[in-house]
Amino acid sequence: MTTVFRSTILAAVLCCVGASAFAASKGVQVVADAANRRVDITIDGQPFTSYIWPATLKKPVLYPIVDGDGVTITRGWPLEPRPGERTDHPHHDGLWFNYSNVNGFDFWNNSTAIPAQRAPKMGTIVLDKIVAARSGITQGELISNSTWIDGQNHPILAETSHYVFGRNGSTRSIDLIVTLTALDHVVFNDDKDGLLGLRVARWLESPEEKGGTFTDANGNATKVAEAANLPGVAPPTGEYLTSEGVKGEAVWSTRARWCALTGHDESGHTVTIAIFDHPGNIGYPTYWHARGYGLFAVNPLGRHMFDPKQPPLDYTLEKGQSATFRYRIVIYTHAATPPELNGEADAFAAQKE
Repeated sequence: MTTVFRSTILAAVLCCVGASAFAASKGVQVVADAANRRVDITIDGQPFTSYIWPATLKKPVLYPIVDGDGVTITRGWPLEPRPGERTDHPHHDGLWFNYSNVNGFDFWNNSTAIPAQRAPKMGTIVLDKIVAARSGITQGELISNSTWIDGQNHPILAETSHYVFGRNGSTRSIDLIVTLTALDHVVFNDDKDGLLGLRVARWLESPEEKGGTFTDANGNATKVAEAANLPGVAPPTGEYLTSEGVKGEAVWSTRARWCALTGHDESGHTVTIAIFDHPGNIGYPTYWHARGYGLFAVNPLGRHMFDPKQPPLDYTLEKGQSATFRYRIVIYTHAATPPELNGEADAFAAQKE
């Protein structure tokens, strides 16, 4: 074989390898790495988020979450602390799905920071397996099975979570469809802390928020200190807005089919994070557990907690019964307008799995 021929063959092989690597990096890639307890999601080779279940957490979460311009929208602490962040609520990690009072057990507030004497009243969500991880040009999918285990080591719920990761230009989206099947008689007691939660970066907090004391389902108080204003750390600029026109900290405990949080970082980069409820969900339109210190949560199960004039919901599943919850999270790299958000809400409402 001549030197020229060898060089031609080598060039062709390298070209094919390069093309294959390029193709593998394009689109929405969902790559499982069970040995390291994670599934990584990228868009055109750039990070979007990761589904992680490290032993240090009491539930699987999506963390971090990065927008279409490469800006991280989630708080770093406690997983990856950053200067100037609040260090409250150690159970607020990325994006998660759980509840504070299921058969009297608290799945929401559990973390490794819980004192030993409180552990018997806490619940843990344990990943059983990754069922599917699929990549695609405009969207990728992840399906996982988990079990909700109470503080007496009793499995009470089987969870199947279906994530759909999408992109449309620089806009990124996450659809989450969760089906919970009762393994025993299960009551979601009417409570404040739930159901889908997101803890946002410091610059997306409300400039109105000065801190305070917040009480969990068991009456345990957590003090939220005023965040430090440090040189080089972006100040908070976030403002909530709902489909009903409610703004700022007045959003908490109100109902709406969508809620959006808009803010900008120190460079002037603007983001809107919008969460959409689905008409097929229990309690539609949902109550919003949206706090100025950075907790952005959807809770359809706390009817009496958010509106004392209403009777407790105490949503109940008998053994073998199931309930499905559908939510859409969209991350825009601009200040999304109400018509834009209403259009997205209409599209999501029309969607059936």
